[in-house]
Amino acid sequence: MSPKQQRGEATVERVLAAALDVYAASGQQGFTVNAVAKGAGVSLGSLYHHFGSLDGLAAALYIRCMEQLFDEMVGAVARTRTARTGVRAIVVAYLRFTREHPDAALFLHASAYSGYLAAHADEIRAAKAAKLGALAEWLGPRIISGEIAPIPSSLIEALVLGPAAEAARRWLSSTYDLDLDQAERILPDRVWRSLQPD
Repeated sequence: MSPKQQRGEATVERVLAAALDVYAASGQQGFTVNAVAKGAGVSLGSLYHHFGSLDGLAAALYIRCMEQLFDEMVGAVARTRTARTGVRAIVVAYLRFTREHPDAALFLHASAYSGYLAAHADEIRAAKAAKLGALAEWLGPRIISGEIAPIPSSLIEALVLGPAAEAARRWLSSTYDLDLDQAERILPDRVWRSLQPD
């Protein structure tokens, strides 16, 4: 990699880190190209060169945070042997990611409903599909063996990730009173039961 490419990658990393900091400190209202450029110590021209627009920056940050979350879940499930321990590990990894990386989790949950990501929906969908593929590879043989009920993959995703995502969203929100430790104790087995064959 040339020195110019290395500088470019370092700038991208710095801008993404600053973008997450700006969003965590100021929310959607304060998430502007000016605030991010200032936080990263780069020019507006440099920011636009690497991301094209605020929406492009938001999409890149969303993909980065989403990939980090999925990497945690894939890493957790890879260390398990049974369908039960694997499903539990996915749920626990999601909740722990939320606790350990609240800024990234907040950006994921809040940005999903913002207008930032619409222009990059195909890019985000492709990045998510690649990460979901690793979980599907683990789940597939367990569905074939009968350990997990034979339900469509989109519904398995909703059953496994849905409760953890909603618990995370509520924990991140100041309008709900949700105990993440309690969720980590209760949800994994409840989710597992929803996937057991009849």
